[in-house]
Parts: sequence; C-alpha cells; structure tokens
Amino acid sequence: MADYVSVASIEDFKGRDCFAVQCGGHTLALCRSAGKVFAVDNRCPHMGFPMDRGTVKDGLIICHWHHARFDLCSGGTFDLWADDLRSFPVKIEDGRIYVDLSPPAGGRTHHLRRLSDGLSRNIRLVIAKSAIALLADDPDPREVLTIGLLHGARYRRDGWGMGQTILTCMANLMPHLRPEDRARAAYHGLSAVAADCEGSPPRFAVEPLTNAPNDPVLLKQWFRTFVEHRDTEAAERCIASMIERDMPMVNIADAFFSAATDHRYLSIGHVLDFTNKAFEALDLIGYEHAATILPSLVSNYTFSERMEESAQWREPIDLVALLNDAFAEMSEWPSIVVQASSLPPAQPSKLQASRMPAEQVLLGSDPRAIVSALLDALRNGAAPTDLACTVAYAAALRIKQFHTSNEFADWDTALHTFTFANAVHQALLRAPSWELTRGIFDAAMSVYLDRFLNMPAVRVGPEATATEPQRILSALDALTDVRHQVDRAGSLAAQYLLLSDSAAPFIATLCHALLREDRDFHTIQTVEIAIRQYEMHGRSAEVSDILIAAWRYLAAHAPTARAQGQTYRIAERLHRGDRLFEE
Repeated sequence: MADYVSVASIEDFKGRDCFAVQCGGHTLALCRSAGKVFAVDNRCPHMGFPMDRGTVKDGLIICHWHHARFDLCSGGTFDLWADDLRSFPVKIEDGRIYVDLSPPAGGRTHHLRRLSDGLSRNIRLVIAKSAIALLADDPDPREVLTIGLLHGARYRRDGWGMGQTILTCMANLMPHLRPEDRARAAYHGLSAVAADCEGSPPRFAVEPLTNAPNDPVLLKQWFRTFVEHRDTEAAERCIASMIERDMPMVNIADAFFSAATDHRYLSIGHVLDFTNKAFEALDLIGYEHAATILPSLVSNYTFSERMEESAQWREPIDLVALLNDAFAEMSEWPSIVVQASSLPPAQPSKLQASRMPAEQVLLGSDPRAIVSALLDALRNGAAPTDLACTVAYAAALRIKQFHTSNEFADWDTALHTFTFANAVHQALLRAPSWELTRGIFDAAMSVYLDRFLNMPAVRVGPEATATEPQRILSALDALTDVRHQVDRAGSLAAQYLLLSDSAAPFIATLCHALLREDRDFHTIQTVEIAIRQYEMHGRSAEVSDILIAAWRYLAAHAPTARAQGQTYRIAERLHRGDRLFEE
C-alpha cells in the first residue's frame, strides 16, 4: 500500500455509480460496477468532458458528449477515435478507497504505439497527443519522423506522395521554429502522411535482382530506359538492386535525377521535387532506410505527365525543340559542366550582376534569349549550381510580383515553378551531372511561361506606418486572421527586412503563422523552400524578396478553418493536464 493514496470511502457512493474526487493534482472519476470499484481520469481523452457525468454500465463508462465507450478496468476504448482513457490501480481496505497515482510504466513505448495507431487509422487527435508527448520526452524528432516516413512508404500503394513531402518540409523547418511550435509541425506532417495513406492498399516492394551487376552506369541506363517505357516494376527493380549492391548514394541519386530530366518538367515539377525531398528525408533519418524509401518514388516517374505533350510548351513557340538544340550542344561538353558544379557557389550579387541578371533576362519575354544566356554562362565557366540558384530566385520573384487580379489558382502555377527550380538547385548540389543541368533550362522556361502572372508586376515596397520590428511582426501575424491582405503583408514584410538585421524572428513568425492554418500542401512548400533558398543565397538583404514572396503567398491562403489547430490545442491542453470543461 506504500504507493496508494486514500481518496474516498465506499460510503461516498451512496446509491450513485460514479463521482469525481481531487487528489495529488489529479481529478479522478471513481466508478462502481458489478460490486467492484474503478478509478479513471475524469477527463474524456477525446475532448476532456467530465467522465463523472457519463454512464456506468456493464463494466463500461460511456461519455455523454460523443458517446465514446471505455473499459473501466483498463481504460481501453471501443471507439478508437477517442483514444484510451487512463486508469488507476485501486485497492480497498477497511471501507476506504485507495488509488495508485504513480506514473504509468512504459510511457514512451505507449506513445510510440499510439502514434502508429493514429497513423494507421488517420486519427488526428491521437497523432497530436503522441507527437506532443514524444517530443516533450525527447526533443530530437528523428524517431518520430522515421515512423511517419516509413509508414507512408509501406502503406501507400502509389508510393512517395504529398504526405511524406509535407512531413519532410516540417522537419526542415524545425530548426527555425519557436520551441512550442516543434510538436505542432510534427503533427501537421504526420497527419498529412496518415491522410495520404487512408484507404490505400499497402505497397508491396519489388525484390532486387539476385547477383545484380555491380555497375552503376549500366543500372542507371536500364533505369532510364524502363522509365522511358513506363515500366514501373522493372525500373523499381533497378533501384532496389543498386541499393542492395550498396552503391554510393550519389550514383543512385544521379540515376533518379537523370531520368527526372529526360523529359521536360515532369508532372509540373512534382517528380523532381518529391525525389529531392526523399533524399532530404534520408539525410534526416539515415540512409539505412533507403531500401524502403527510394523505390517508392518510381511510380511517380512512370506515371508522370511529360511537357512535350503539353500545348503551352509547343505553341506558339516550340520550347521543347529550342531546348533539344541547346541540350545537343551541351552534350559535347558534359565534363565541363560537372567540373564547374564542384566549384564553391558564387556570391548572389556577383552572379546576378555579371553572369545572369535575373530580372533582365530570366523574367524577360524572349525564350531564345533566356536559353542563349544560360548557354553563354555555362561556356564562360558558371557553375550549374549557381545558375540554378539564380533561376530559383527568379521563380520567387514571380510570386513576389504576383498580381491579385489573376485567378486564385494561378498562385499554384507560380509555386510549381519555384518548387521545381529549388529541386534542381538542391539536386545539383547532391549529384551534379550534365543530364541534370537540363533541369535549369526547364525551370527557366517555366519561369518564362509564368510571365503573364506579373502583368502588371506588383511593386512591393516597405510600409512607412510601422517602425518597430517587433510591432511589424505582430501586425504580420495578425494579418493572417483577415482575408485579402496579400499586398499589405508584402509591404510589412519588406518594412521589417529593411529595418532589422536579423531575419530569424521574422522566419519564426512566418512559420508560426503557417502552422496555425489547416494543412495546405502548396503553402507549406512555399514557406519551406523560401527559407531554404534565402539561406542558400547567403541571407543577404538583396534576396529578401524570397521571404517577401512567402509572406504574400501565405497571406493569400489565410485564414483557413483551422480545424487542425483546434484538434492540436485540445491535445496540448490534455497533455498539460488542463481541466477543459470542469466547472
């Protein structure tokens, strides 16, 4: 009895089946059924409704709010959306009721199991509670990320998708977040994975070849051929065999990136973007999971839309033919391209001033001039990574200068170009090749095709009314509570970046405003990539346009219903021990 605390007397039941008591910081519901006494947390694990107002029947306690049913002995629920109710050991001695309030054993193991349950059944409340508890116990998110990423790879037949991409974006954002937002970011990403997998059959992996040739060049050739023929199983077997042979990841990445640029702007950039994110995910959780993660990318390749088949890439100017001529010339000097890719990145200001002025060339209306300028830059020794960085900057300017007279859906048109340009840049840093360099030209053509979104181009200037950086951040945060604040958001963002030497509070506020909204794939992409590109450019004032673009995009897509945030707040309050609905 050393760990038990006296909480009530048997006489306190007095004809009732359930009543609440306070003890040791807990509010307990004491229940009597079939002559036995039970103690459970008085807060329903679903939304905190007092359990002592429920009904005790046949060894169950039933919450009167949403009618979830719980086993009094174990606290286990028969309505899985409600989560399990905590139960407490009870002893009775001399008419007194004693309850053991000791913390339950195996807490982390329990929360890891519940996270898997939440992912399997797409129960957002369970996912939120698990993420909060696990990251409170250990702030390192890798174990949580690994569970989510592997779940998506195993239980979505179509392979890597939007959910795993969102989860990786959230993981990349975590170093920039306020501490209180880290679990919220994990919840957003994990919930996206669960939603992506719901209703999908599991994915059955293709086995690698037995005694596959230990030749990365040959396997790369096979992979590209099978992708060309849209043969998913054969292409996947090539990747599985490369991993089984323990080939260097740079060779496996090269096979993917080359195939992703064999055709123009595959699936409006999603193929290369998803592939880049899969490799970023493995950077975070470890390449020992490559055999599960990477083969799941292949169906994106074989089922992709090729822009050679799109009218806008063929008429009125045949952009595909224009690019094919450029690629034929580039194929004669691939070693120069690869060698240049290994050079240290140039400073953005030098790059823009002397090699490829983004606004003068890339944002122009002559695709031939754009292609010619890119070829000239490569001939003159420009590193493809630097050119890709500049094209990504130009794509961000399309978003910064986006005019709200356009159709709302066209925000996504500009966003797709930005995500693809970023993926080209990141991929070149990982596995440079002359084949992948073709992606720079694809991204530049997409920037060209988006020119109508900047007619007229919005000129975003700083707002003169707010002068203190902290007040500007507060005003920006408040703007996401009001619709149609795109231009003011851009002006306030420009004002802050003009006045402050530190972008860290600005980025943290941007991420906080993002996480308040309901999950939106493209907005999450915009913010994550903008921060990545801003840092890649050296965090200079010259490229603050990238962060301004992110704020404008977020403001255009806010506020949402914020139902996800409400679920998270309930989970957070239950984790803290708040009494949500007790009088």
